Amino acid sequence: MTLKQDALEYHSRRPAGKLEITPTKPALTQRDLVLAYTPGVAEPCREIEKNPDDVFKYTARGNLVAVITNGTAVLGLGDIGPLAAKPVMEGKSLLFKRFADIDAIDLEVDTHDVEAFIAAVRLLEPSFGGINLEDIKAPECFEIEERLRETMNIPVFHDDQHGTAIISGAALLNALELAGKRLSDVRITISGAGASAVACARFYVLLGASMSNIIMVDSKGVIYKGRTAGMNAIKEQFAVETAARTLAEALEGADVFIGLSAGGIVSGEMVKRMAANPVIFALANPDPEIPYDEARAARPDAIVATGRSDYPNQVNNVLGFPFIFRGALDVRARRITEQMKVAAARALAALAREDVPDSVVAAYGLKSLRFGPDYLIPKPLDPRVLTTVAPAVAQAAVESGVARLPLDREAYVAELEGRLGRSRELMRIIFRKARAHPRRLVLAEGEHEKIIRAAHEIANLRIARPILLGREQVIRSRAEELRVSLEGCELIDPAESPDRERYAQRLYELRCRKGVNQREAAELIRNPNYFASIMTELGDADGMMSGMTFHIAHGLRAPLEIIRTDATSRTVAGVHLIATRNRVLFFADTTVNIEPDAATLADIAGLTARLARAFGVSPRVAFLSFSNFGKVKHRRTEIVRQAVALVAQRWPDLPADGEMQANTALVESLLNDAFPFNRLGKPANILIFPNLEAANIAFKLVQQLASAEVIGPIVVGMKKPVFILQPSDEVKDVVNNAAIAVIEGDHGAL
Repeated sequence: MTLKQDALEYHSRRPAGKLEITPTKPALTQRDLVLAYTPGVAEPCREIEKNPDDVFKYTARGNLVAVITNGTAVLGLGDIGPLAAKPVMEGKSLLFKRFADIDAIDLEVDTHDVEAFIAAVRLLEPSFGGINLEDIKAPECFEIEERLRETMNIPVFHDDQHGTAIISGAALLNALELAGKRLSDVRITISGAGASAVACARFYVLLGASMSNIIMVDSKGVIYKGRTAGMNAIKEQFAVETAARTLAEALEGADVFIGLSAGGIVSGEMVKRMAANPVIFALANPDPEIPYDEARAARPDAIVATGRSDYPNQVNNVLGFPFIFRGALDVRARRITEQMKVAAARALAALAREDVPDSVVAAYGLKSLRFGPDYLIPKPLDPRVLTTVAPAVAQAAVESGVARLPLDREAYVAELEGRLGRSRELMRIIFRKARAHPRRLVLAEGEHEKIIRAAHEIANLRIARPILLGREQVIRSRAEELRVSLEGCELIDPAESPDRERYAQRLYELRCRKGVNQREAAELIRNPNYFASIMTELGDADGMMSGMTFHIAHGLRAPLEIIRTDATSRTVAGVHLIATRNRVLFFADTTVNIEPDAATLADIAGLTARLARAFGVSPRVAFLSFSNFGKVKHRRTEIVRQAVALVAQRWPDLPADGEMQANTALVESLLNDAFPFNRLGKPANILIFPNLEAANIAFKLVQQLASAEVIGPIVVGMKKPVFILQPSDEVKDVVNNAAIAVIEGDHGAL
């Protein structure tokens, strides 16, 4: 199918369009309806009448944005009218929800009259927390936004102007840093004089550019002092003293080209006359002013960006408006100030210099993404944009005096993490505990790229003091290639370590009655897994991580032989944390014990309950089976029943019960109506599976079919913290496990 056919099929697929209204409160019973509508709804109405700010408490206004247009400048289609503009506005509303969890409603206003448009929007203020103006032609858009900003007490933002300005501004800051130039010194040529071009020029001045160094070119040529043809009050502000009259002349010696006009109007010969190390942002869509490949061929020293997703450095407005509104709404800002826009741009620029999550790299089908000429700004699918830009905008709103609410930035970041998923919210608890008591953590595979990147992040977050095992020269060389710092990290080469003989002797002492002689011990200690295990066993490290390059069974061998299990359980198990939109569950044992007996199942339950408490979760343990509470007599169900009895003896205060089927464990009505004698009372959050086969299949099915977030496997039961990674783990998984390992070092925490 062609793109046209695909797009039409996508939009017409039932239900038509891209949006629907979804209730956030139950409406299943008569009681629900009484509360949702009459007579119950009268109560919040009375409260809001007494205190108008209570509208944010009792309604969705604080998370609701109107996307409004009159359809006079839609994409590259021009004045196609409000009805034809509706698919674009629906798409914009979808992006608000997808990227910032903001509910947005599209409104298409059928008027070309500025006064009528302004009046219509002003009357909507009680309904919405913010107004996103979209696809309104210049110069009317400038007057509309300015007057609405002056008269409305909620944020009004024309994305066609400011979105491109903010995103391209972030890219420009980074491009000039790479080019070794200062914004205050560079000559900038802008092709275009519409809403985006004017907003970009103004914004670059806010960032530090000199107005006298900006030449703007429209369809009639350079905008210069004394020109009369095609001028208006807005263009007059950008008229400069210059002999240049054409775009080609304006590009001679220019450091920066910003294209916001039409495709194919710039040639390779024209950019060859630009200054050394030029910055070329050809942002016309879908066809840039000069194609990306042609620009690079003509000027190999150029840093190039476009508005297209099929080339590096896409300047995409979706990096801005969702997160700007998120920050503004969450402090109930009265308007979006210049300081808030600058804060957004600088936050985006700074984020691009950080290490990129593996999930983002994979989402774009790339091998790597690192700050440089081909990566100036973050990718839209990077989840960190929300937790980076929104707090910066909210902070700027507070500092510029337009916020109605104060800001606790740390708490706010935690709230935003919660919007990204429950697992992120839980991990913040773990990170906070780990930062309070950071420990020495040895990473056995210190030469691995992911481990080096993870160690950099672990040290930066101050959740642990990482020790990388491997050849120092190799590790430092790879860190330099990855552009990550090893500050705060310790490097040890097992083959060259002054502790090698002492560690070999300790290995011999521990394994001499298990068939290991001194020569073999001396060889084994060169193995990073054994070196890390001995290091941890002797207390030279507080925990270890390994497994990125081999199977979990192989990774556990050295720790089990050297560090051994916790004396209180004698059992090691693997736990996966499963976070869905509505609940958090711990699945055990998913990785170690193939056919556990009753005592092992009881141990697994106790260890998992301890882990849940570390995450701030009050454990409720269900022992799963194919039978409910003695319904089926079978050897397998008997093992489960025995395990339940053992748990009741060892931990009488732990809510645990079984055997029970999975739906019984998770559905409160099934659990309490059919089995009112159960010890849980509420749905379980810890699921103990009868064997490894069931647990492993279950967590992988839930992960795929429910699109659940997964953390793990978390190894529980070792005498000291041991984490076995998986080859598929991302850097964030290594960092998460490092934080868990740190708090596991304090057995009081788990």
